[in-house]
Amino acid sequence: MTEETKHEHAEEGFERQDLSAQPIFGFLISLLLGGVVVYFVIWGLYHFMDARQNEHQPPQSPLLKQVETDTRKVLPEEITKFPQPRLERNERVEINDFRLQEEQTLNSYGWMDEKAGVVHIPIERAMQLLAQRGLPTTPKAGTVPASAVNVATQAAERSDTSGKPAQPKSQAPK
Repeated sequence: MTEETKHEHAEEGFERQDLSAQPIFGFLISLLLGGVVVYFVIWGLYHFMDARQNEHQPPQSPLLKQVETDTRKVLPEEITKFPQPRLERNERVEINDFRLQEEQTLNSYGWMDEKAGVVHIPIERAMQLLAQRGLPTTPKAGTVPASAVNVATQAAERSDTSGKPAQPKSQAPK
């Protein structure tokens, strides 16, 4: 077969069986109408639930002065009445203030507890002291732990310049 006979029955142009614009517009309009219906159904449901909630609110005491019955709205001057922690109003400003305060604490001298004699020092100075003095260590196993009596005895032995060995208390001269 030649190519002429193969394409003899084919028409030129586009297929007429493809989807036209009318069903697409119909789908979009039905989608829009469905969205509007769902919006109003949910709006009505929330108004129904709000009215039901307001009906079931416990009655306020007659001894209290009458205030606005909607307890979900809070005035700015009432915010300080709430216990800590409170919700943040402006997170960026509040976190920056907190970080600034922490930086000032880390880089300054001050009292933590003046009665107990506890202070804080700048972190750079604390690292220098730690590098000079090292970390505190625990006594090795089998050694006598430091106590006021042991420290005083060892200091007395070191300060003795007589050259005589220390005598136990039972052999001490009278």
